[in-house]
Amino acid sequence: METKQIHITDYNYPLPDERIAKFPLKERDHSKLLVYRHGEVGEDVFYNLPDYLPSGALMVFNNTKVIQARMHFRKETGALIEVFLLEPFEPADYEQMFQTTGRCSWLCIVGNLKKWKEGALHRTFDVKGVSTTLSVTREKEVGTSQLITFEWSSDVSFADILDAVGELPIPPYLNRKTEESDKVTYQTVYSKIKGSVAAPTAGLHFTPNVLSALDAAGIDREEVPLHVGAGTFTPVKSDTIGGHEMHTEFICVHRQTLEKLLRHDAKAIAVGTTSVRTLESLYYIGLKLHMNPKLEEHELHVNQWEPYNVNDEDLISSEEAIKSVLQFLDDNNLNALHSSTQIIIAPGYEYKIVKMLVTNFHQPQSTLLLLVSAFLHGDWHKVYDYALSHDFRFLSYGDSSLLIP
Repeated sequence: METKQIHITDYNYPLPDERIAKFPLKERDHSKLLVYRHGEVGEDVFYNLPDYLPSGALMVFNNTKVIQARMHFRKETGALIEVFLLEPFEPADYEQMFQTTGRCSWLCIVGNLKKWKEGALHRTFDVKGVSTTLSVTREKEVGTSQLITFEWSSDVSFADILDAVGELPIPPYLNRKTEESDKVTYQTVYSKIKGSVAAPTAGLHFTPNVLSALDAAGIDREEVPLHVGAGTFTPVKSDTIGGHEMHTEFICVHRQTLEKLLRHDAKAIAVGTTSVRTLESLYYIGLKLHMNPKLEEHELHVNQWEPYNVNDEDLISSEEAIKSVLQFLDDNNLNALHSSTQIIIAPGYEYKIVKMLVTNFHQPQSTLLLLVSAFLHGDWHKVYDYALSHDFRFLSYGDSSLLIP
């Protein structure tokens, strides 16, 4: 069956609400670990993960940091309006955005939009001891988002504004309000680069002790940021996945990561589906550059169906793809690749770089479940049936799995 014709209902399973973990365990690394190895399923505790990994392997983590992306404003009429940040518009660069002062604009989702027809919304609060008034204005509709301009009265950065007035956006399926503890538990211990509106949850189980144990076991660790968008929670509403549009995600890969990948024969263990999408997109960026080395950085975006439209005779090795990206950095005097991806990984996809995967248990009928099915060559039922019958906890704050096809 052609990938676009896959029926999302074939990727359904019963998930009772009581199996969704509403809060994390007190000790992150005491979560259960399902181990799938070449068709055999067993279980352990997460802190024993290093015992299952081959010494000398490369393990790639997403070091993005979740921002307090949800803000509330009250109109003079009393109506409550929610503004949810999706991606920076002006300035478009994440790092510049969080340092900017006075004015910026974002693509946003607006809750209770029908009550906000026109005019600016205002909110006054203290930032670092300075009284600050934040005003937001609706500019126009952009696709399914709203372009919103933010202006504020004091000389503080937008990062300071978010820290003062933003709320951490925990997943909607937790069906509860954000609590103060989520500011710590909904970040990975290695999070560094601000930009995500959802955590790369496979990483939530890692502790400094587990990271030290990985080092002691000879695992080579590397970090890449991919900023997770709200689209990660978007359910597939079309009958077939050909009608589902993937959200754009922004990636940054430094030269040292590419060089390290080459030293590991362009093979890696991915921590989480975001790391998978980064690594697999790298292959297709390299393939583009192999075919046309003169492309510019903005032309390297990986389109949703791109991997499925490549002729077999045009495929190259993973090492060649990584070398092509490195050559591009050399030719353009760059130290890092900044690009974006809409890649959809579903049955029919052939993995190029990722050889093992650490991931949580995902929602029924989600693109993440399709990604897992593609990785396990369709054997996802075995994993999920075991997890459901052995008291595993599901979704963002739930338990973990190590998948070795």
